[in-house]
Amino acid sequence: MTDFIRFFIPIYFIVFFAVSFLGISIAVAKKTGKNPNVLPKGESAYALVGWYFKLILAVLCIYTILPLLFPNIKEEFNIHLLDSDLFRSTGIGLMLLAFIWVVMAQLQMKDSWRIGIDEHMKTELITTGLFQYSRNPIFLGMTLSLAGFFFAFPTVIAFFLLIIGSILMQIQIRLEEEHLLRQHGSVYLTYKKRVGRMLSLY
Repeated sequence: MTDFIRFFIPIYFIVFFAVSFLGISIAVAKKTGKNPNVLPKGESAYALVGWYFKLILAVLCIYTILPLLFPNIKEEFNIHLLDSDLFRSTGIGLMLLAFIWVVMAQLQMKDSWRIGIDEHMKTELITTGLFQYSRNPIFLGMTLSLAGFFFAFPTVIAFFLLIIGSILMQIQIRLEEEHLLRQHGSVYLTYKKRVGRMLSLY
Protein backbone atom coordinates (compact mmCIF):
# COMPACT_ATOMS: atom_id res chain seq x y z
CA MET A 1 0.00 0.00 0.00
CA THR A 2 2.96 2.33 0.55
CA ASP A 3 3.60 2.66 -3.19
CA PHE A 4 -0.11 3.30 -3.78
CA ILE A 5 -0.05 6.13 -1.19
CA ARG A 6 2.94 7.76 -2.93
CA PHE A 7 0.91 8.17 -6.11
CA PHE A 8 -2.54 8.62 -4.56
CA ILE A 9 -1.69 11.64 -2.39
CA PRO A 10 -0.29 14.00 -5.09
CA ILE A 11 -3.03 13.00 -7.56
CA TYR A 12 -5.65 13.56 -4.85
CA PHE A 13 -4.52 17.08 -4.00
CA ILE A 14 -4.12 18.05 -7.66
CA VAL A 15 -7.71 16.93 -8.36
CA PHE A 16 -8.94 18.45 -5.07
CA PHE A 17 -7.62 21.92 -5.82
CA ALA A 18 -8.36 21.75 -9.55
CA VAL A 19 -12.03 20.93 -8.90
CA SER A 20 -12.88 22.55 -5.59
CA PHE A 21 -10.95 25.79 -6.01
CA LEU A 22 -10.01 26.42 -9.62
CA GLY A 23 -13.02 24.75 -11.27
CA ILE A 24 -15.67 26.13 -8.90
CA SER A 25 -14.07 29.59 -8.96
CA ILE A 26 -14.09 29.71 -12.77
CA ALA A 27 -17.75 28.64 -12.81
CA VAL A 28 -18.74 31.34 -10.29
CA ALA A 29 -16.67 33.98 -12.09
CA LYS A 30 -18.40 33.22 -15.40
CA LYS A 31 -21.83 33.39 -13.79
CA THR A 32 -21.32 36.52 -11.69
CA GLY A 33 -18.70 38.37 -13.75
CA LYS A 34 -16.64 38.72 -10.57
CA ASN A 35 -13.46 36.96 -9.46
CA PRO A 36 -14.42 34.97 -6.32
CA ASN A 37 -10.82 35.11 -5.08
CA VAL A 38 -11.05 38.15 -2.81
CA LEU A 39 -8.14 37.48 -0.47
CA PRO A 40 -6.70 40.91 0.41
CA LYS A 41 -3.25 42.25 -0.33
CA GLY A 42 -1.30 44.65 1.84
CA GLU A 43 -0.05 44.69 5.41
CA SER A 44 -3.26 44.10 7.36
CA ALA A 45 -3.61 41.19 9.80
CA TYR A 46 -6.18 39.62 7.50
CA ALA A 47 -3.82 39.89 4.51
CA LEU A 48 -1.15 38.16 6.61
CA VAL A 49 -3.53 35.26 7.30
CA GLY A 50 -4.15 34.98 3.55
CA TRP A 51 -0.42 34.99 2.87
CA TYR A 52 0.14 32.18 5.38
CA PHE A 53 -2.67 30.20 3.75
CA LYS A 54 -0.88 30.44 0.42
CA LEU A 55 2.43 29.46 2.06
CA ILE A 56 0.89 26.36 3.68
CA LEU A 57 -0.68 25.34 0.36
CA ALA A 58 2.69 25.73 -1.37
CA VAL A 59 4.44 23.60 1.28
CA LEU A 60 1.67 21.01 1.03
CA CYS A 61 1.98 20.80 -2.75
CA ILE A 62 5.75 20.45 -2.64
CA TYR A 63 5.65 17.90 0.18
CA THR A 64 3.11 15.68 -1.57
CA ILE A 65 5.23 15.54 -4.73
CA LEU A 66 8.57 14.84 -3.01
CA PRO A 67 7.81 11.13 -2.26
CA LEU A 68 7.41 10.55 -6.00
CA LEU A 69 10.93 11.84 -6.58
CA PHE A 70 12.49 10.51 -3.38
CA PRO A 71 10.65 7.33 -2.25
CA ASN A 72 12.61 7.05 1.01
CA ILE A 73 12.01 10.62 2.21
CA LYS A 74 9.12 9.49 4.42
CA GLU A 75 11.51 7.55 6.65
CA GLU A 76 13.24 10.78 7.68
CA PHE A 77 10.11 12.15 9.41
CA ASN A 78 7.98 9.02 9.88
CA ILE A 79 5.85 8.49 13.01
CA HIS A 80 6.22 4.72 13.25
CA LEU A 81 3.46 4.28 15.84
CA LEU A 82 0.85 5.29 13.23
CA ASP A 83 2.51 3.64 10.24
CA SER A 84 0.08 0.81 9.52
CA ASP A 85 -2.34 -0.24 6.77
CA LEU A 86 -5.29 0.45 9.10
CA PHE A 87 -4.30 4.08 9.55
CA ARG A 88 -3.46 4.46 5.87
CA SER A 89 -6.85 3.04 4.85
CA THR A 90 -8.58 5.35 7.34
CA GLY A 91 -6.68 8.30 5.92
CA ILE A 92 -7.65 7.48 2.34
CA GLY A 93 -11.29 7.15 3.39
CA LEU A 94 -11.21 10.53 5.17
CA MET A 95 -9.61 12.22 2.16
CA LEU A 96 -12.20 10.86 -0.27
CA LEU A 97 -15.06 11.78 2.09
CA ALA A 98 -13.61 15.28 2.51
CA PHE A 99 -13.38 15.80 -1.25
CA ILE A 100 -17.03 14.84 -1.81
CA TRP A 101 -18.14 16.93 1.20
CA VAL A 102 -16.27 20.07 0.08
CA VAL A 103 -17.51 19.93 -3.51
CA MET A 104 -21.10 19.40 -2.33
CA ALA A 105 -20.83 22.39 0.02
CA GLN A 106 -19.36 24.61 -2.70
CA LEU A 107 -22.11 23.66 -5.15
CA GLN A 108 -24.71 24.44 -2.49
CA MET A 109 -23.14 27.89 -1.98
CA LYS A 110 -23.77 28.67 -5.67
CA ASP A 111 -22.90 32.34 -6.38
CA SER A 112 -22.01 33.00 -2.73
CA TRP A 113 -18.76 31.02 -3.02
CA ARG A 114 -15.73 33.18 -2.25
CA ILE A 115 -12.09 32.64 -1.41
CA GLY A 116 -11.80 35.23 1.32
CA ILE A 117 -14.20 37.93 2.51
CA ASP A 118 -16.06 39.96 -0.09
CA GLU A 119 -16.41 43.46 1.36
CA HIS A 120 -17.97 44.92 -1.78
CA MET A 121 -20.83 42.55 -2.60
CA LYS A 122 -23.49 41.19 -0.27
CA THR A 123 -23.75 37.44 -0.69
CA GLU A 124 -26.71 35.24 0.16
CA LEU A 125 -26.57 33.51 3.55
CA ILE A 126 -26.76 29.77 2.83
CA THR A 127 -28.43 27.77 5.62
CA THR A 128 -29.67 24.67 3.78
CA GLY A 129 -28.02 21.45 2.64
CA LEU A 130 -24.77 20.77 4.48
CA PHE A 131 -25.02 24.26 5.99
CA GLN A 132 -27.82 23.11 8.26
CA TYR A 133 -25.31 20.82 9.98
CA SER A 134 -22.21 23.00 9.84
CA ARG A 135 -21.74 26.77 9.49
CA ASN A 136 -18.39 26.06 7.82
CA PRO A 137 -18.67 22.76 5.91
CA ILE A 138 -15.89 23.69 3.49
CA PHE A 139 -13.40 24.38 6.26
CA LEU A 140 -14.58 21.21 7.99
CA GLY A 141 -13.91 19.26 4.80
CA MET A 142 -10.48 20.83 4.38
CA THR A 143 -9.60 19.93 7.98
CA LEU A 144 -10.74 16.35 7.38
CA SER A 145 -8.62 16.26 4.23
CA LEU A 146 -5.50 17.32 6.15
CA ALA A 147 -6.30 14.81 8.92
CA GLY A 148 -6.71 12.09 6.29
CA PHE A 149 -3.39 13.08 4.75
CA PHE A 150 -1.70 12.75 8.15
CA PHE A 151 -3.25 9.32 8.72
CA ALA A 152 -2.30 8.11 5.23
CA PHE A 153 1.18 9.62 5.42
CA PRO A 154 2.01 9.83 9.14
CA THR A 155 5.01 12.10 9.34
CA VAL A 156 5.98 15.02 11.56
CA ILE A 157 5.63 17.42 8.61
CA ALA A 158 2.11 16.18 7.77
CA PHE A 159 1.21 16.63 11.44
CA PHE A 160 2.44 20.24 11.49
CA LEU A 161 0.58 20.96 8.24
CA LEU A 162 -2.60 19.68 9.92
CA ILE A 163 -2.08 21.78 13.06
CA ILE A 164 -1.01 25.01 11.34
CA GLY A 165 -3.66 24.64 8.64
CA SER A 166 -6.36 24.09 11.28
CA ILE A 167 -5.26 27.16 13.24
CA LEU A 168 -5.32 29.36 10.13
CA MET A 169 -8.77 28.05 9.19
CA GLN A 170 -10.10 28.79 12.68
CA ILE A 171 -8.78 32.36 12.42
CA GLN A 172 -10.39 32.75 8.98
CA ILE A 173 -13.68 31.34 10.26
CA ARG A 174 -13.87 33.94 13.02
CA LEU A 175 -13.07 36.77 10.60
CA GLU A 176 -15.84 35.54 8.31
CA GLU A 177 -18.26 35.27 11.22
CA GLU A 178 -17.72 38.94 12.05
CA HIS A 179 -18.29 39.83 8.39
CA LEU A 180 -21.48 37.76 8.11
CA LEU A 181 -22.83 39.30 11.30
CA ARG A 182 -22.29 42.77 9.83
CA GLN A 183 -23.95 41.76 6.57
CA HIS A 184 -26.89 39.71 7.83
CA GLY A 185 -27.39 40.90 11.41
CA SER A 186 -30.04 39.07 13.44
CA VAL A 187 -30.63 36.49 10.68
CA TYR A 188 -27.05 35.30 10.97
CA LEU A 189 -27.15 35.52 14.76
CA THR A 190 -30.17 33.18 14.84
CA TYR A 191 -28.43 30.79 12.43
CA LYS A 192 -25.26 30.94 14.52
CA LYS A 193 -27.15 29.92 17.66
CA ARG A 194 -28.86 27.04 15.85
CA VAL A 195 -25.92 25.49 13.94
CA GLY A 196 -22.45 24.64 15.25
CA ARG A 197 -19.32 26.30 13.95
CA MET A 198 -17.91 23.04 12.59
CA LEU A 199 -20.62 20.41 13.14
CA SER A 200 -23.99 20.07 14.86
CA LEU A 201 -24.91 16.58 15.97
CA TYR A 202 -28.65 16.36 16.48
